[in-house]
Amino acid sequence: MAKNGGAHGAATLFGLLALASMVKLGFVAGGGHDYAMALRKSILYFQAQRSGVLPPNQRVSWRASSGLFDGKANGVDLVGGYYDAGDNVKFGLPMAFTVTMMSWSILEYGKQMAAAGELRNAMDAVKWGTDYFIKAHPEPDVLYGEVGDGDTDHSCWQRPEDMTTSRQAFRVDPQHPGSDLAAETAAAMAAASIVFRGTYPGYANLLLVHSKQLFEFADKYRGKYDASITVARNYYGSFSGYGDELLWAAAWLFEATEDRSYLEYLAGNGEALGGTGWSINQFGWDVKYPGVQVLAAKFLLQGRAGDHAAALQRYRQNAEFFVCSCVGKGAVNVARTPGGMMYHQRWNNLQFVTSASFLLTVYADFAAISGRGAVHCPAGAAQPFDILKFVKSQVNYILGDNPRGTSYMVGYGASYPRQVHHRGASIVSIKRDPSFVSCQEGYSSWYGREAGNPNLLDGAVVGGPDEYDDFADERDNYEQTEAATYNNAPLLGVLARLAASCGGLKEEEYEQETATPVVNRTSSSSSLPATATAIGIEQNVTGTWARRRRTYYRYAVTVTNRSRGKTVRELHLGVSGLRGRLWGLEEARYGYVPPRWLPALRPGRSLRFVYVQPAPAPANIWVTGYKLV
Repeated sequence: MAKNGGAHGAATLFGLLALASMVKLGFVAGGGHDYAMALRKSILYFQAQRSGVLPPNQRVSWRASSGLFDGKANGVDLVGGYYDAGDNVKFGLPMAFTVTMMSWSILEYGKQMAAAGELRNAMDAVKWGTDYFIKAHPEPDVLYGEVGDGDTDHSCWQRPEDMTTSRQAFRVDPQHPGSDLAAETAAAMAAASIVFRGTYPGYANLLLVHSKQLFEFADKYRGKYDASITVARNYYGSFSGYGDELLWAAAWLFEATEDRSYLEYLAGNGEALGGTGWSINQFGWDVKYPGVQVLAAKFLLQGRAGDHAAALQRYRQNAEFFVCSCVGKGAVNVARTPGGMMYHQRWNNLQFVTSASFLLTVYADFAAISGRGAVHCPAGAAQPFDILKFVKSQVNYILGDNPRGTSYMVGYGASYPRQVHHRGASIVSIKRDPSFVSCQEGYSSWYGREAGNPNLLDGAVVGGPDEYDDFADERDNYEQTEAATYNNAPLLGVLARLAASCGGLKEEEYEQETATPVVNRTSSSSSLPATATAIGIEQNVTGTWARRRRTYYRYAVTVTNRSRGKTVRELHLGVSGLRGRLWGLEEARYGYVPPRWLPALRPGRSLRFVYVQPAPAPANIWVTGYKLV
């Protein structure tokens, strides 16, 4: 396969510039970590997740073919694809995000993967996913989004080769729409088409045909996929809606085709679909807004915005909000554990660490290559190299530089999880013992074993430690010991970047060089979300009282739609520093939302809520996201 990753002209030029820039910004592989080895293992992990007929060159030898009749009951061939994590279900939304992020990793850092001898393997991992997506899209307005269901699968502990659980397939179509699922799959196929353009042009063109059809389908028949494929709701529910995926797909189609109608879609729908309204510091299989914002910023910094520069600048402001928040220089910052890991949630926190690390890496490179210099944050400038140093600290944490001295990549280092929550890895290989393992036998004989797994899930990044850096290596501790494909996919590009041997400056030399002021062409407000003018927030103390030697303060908060002639919908608010009770809002996946009886704020209208604080300092209230219609 191609040594250049198959990127088109603009992407190839960008890759060359990125490679050149590493002489100045380059990481020096050190600190005792072999990033090239970690990269090899991370890519190898995807072979353990394969469904379908395994090829002769399969390197994970304990796995065998599985799911060979997938789709048969529905009259369609759905053999292939990936199992998402430690179960045997093929969930379309996280699978598509995984392929998109693997493709993006190759497009930005394919040359570095080639230098490490892993480009072919990375491209094979992408193609395993896109081959399945072609099968799953048999008609322009039909997409199969799941095979199997989590409820029956989770009542069973079996190797994928022994599966006796339901393999029913579920689809979206015009009568049962799934814009988020279809648009994410369109994004994956568009990004992958660039990967294969230089080596398999016919295949790349086929992917583009599917991508365009899926985007049109997603945009024309709008709806959340988990309202149509309801069995997915408890496992991969679409909390952020479909606006982010529609914008994400448009951005990737513009990148793949240079067709400016997609750029016009991205620019023209930023308000209505939330691209310029959401300022959030979490990026993953559900919420794509930071990824869209970074791509839009890339188009702007590359001089490709044309008449849409003003709209893309608003995207860029939110991209820089994400950067500032992650590196700890924002008005609102991502929490960190005592050991320094970014922390969002107990269940599979590392998915957000790897995805954020990727966005930070590419944004730092974009800023350096364009000559834009530092990102101006509320707490001070974030230089590109400082951003990259922070990324390196997160990767090193994953690889073992943490209070426990544990590598959270299976098979890397001396100490790593041995009881990964994974059906195939935890049961003896069918090649070693072909005796059938039933659902309940899997639980009784294998799930509860205190010994380590008999098969090594090499390269898998598990969910990781909690907010105190604690971790329990136990098979039933699925929040921490289960790995997932979307944990690894963004990490491929970061590891390739770290593994690159460019003869770059050492960190201390670079710091001396950049100690003098750097001219920065970014707006001084670029780190602030583009919500300040559309939505106003005012807090006032409306009462105080004393109880048990403490003084309590009641705060009234007014949130006002200040836009001209447009309605605010899907408003999400962030709240931090709250030490008492809050009334008038409902807690949601991404912060707080208005009560259900208030789905929108018309121009000039306000939302009011109150909270009690046992201290004179108010809570921090900000806008996480909204759509302006």
